[in-house]
Amino acid sequence: MMPTDRFTRGSRQPDHPARRTALRRALSGALAVCSLTSFGVTARPEPRSMQVWKSPTCGCCADWIRHVEATGGFRVVVYDVGNNAARARLGMPMRLGSCHTALVEGYVIEGHVPVADVQRLLRERPDALGLTVPGMPIGSPGMDGPEYGGRRDPYDVLLVLRDGATRVFASHR
Repeated sequence: MMPTDRFTRGSRQPDHPARRTALRRALSGALAVCSLTSFGVTARPEPRSMQVWKSPTCGCCADWIRHVEATGGFRVVVYDVGNNAARARLGMPMRLGSCHTALVEGYVIEGHVPVADVQRLLRERPDALGLTVPGMPIGSPGMDGPEYGGRRDPYDVLLVLRDGATRVFASHR
């Protein structure tokens, strides 16, 4: 009589798709935890990249960039060459212009748009050109320094559609 072991043909438990899925998930989770924690690495998403065109002497633009980097976690590449050519190239209508123009994940961001509104745009991904805060409203990010004495003017962030039409995306009062 031949000895039997659990690997002998016919003695194995039936292979179940649910069992395979559970084993695969457990193994991949264990591998991810082991490979990251054993080397002291914590998983962090890469910061989103943003390009900004501005005048080299614009202080409020620099303040807005600091706002975007500090509160939004964006990695910003700055071009100190002015923004009129970039605005025209990217299709933002001049009437919606401000002192700096940005590009992030295919969207144009014009002016002092709060980072929370940029993040919402990137989450919702509407079919649009981007966002703008025309002009330079006091109290908007970058226009909120101590030199303004705490003044905050109400303003709207506009969603700019591909045909140049706009609608209110967010109101700040």
